[in-house]
Amino acid sequence: MRHEKFRTVNQILGNRPRLGPFPADQIFPWSLIAILNVFVFNYMLKASWLGTGLSIAWGWATWWVLSSNKDFFGKFVSVPRITRGYMRFQTLKNKSESR
Repeated sequence: MRHEKFRTVNQILGNRPRLGPFPADQIFPWSLIAILNVFVFNYMLKASWLGTGLSIAWGWATWWVLSSNKDFFGKFVSVPRITRGYMRFQTLKNKSESR
């Protein structure tokens, strides 16, 4: 008997580019959010670095949720269970009326 072996394929082919756990398309908007928050909260409002860091994290999280295209919230939706089955057809009418 001849057994065919499947060739192993790179598992990240077809996936979106990532930088660690973060999607690569978030890097530019997150940089812009961080720069604007440092300018507004740290330089203009004279907030502490802790407050500035919290505002940056809040901005990043908000942007990630709004721009994720259902990737984030899609994880929490259960997948419907679809099965195929065969059953004898039964009419919804009473059998006495159909005669």
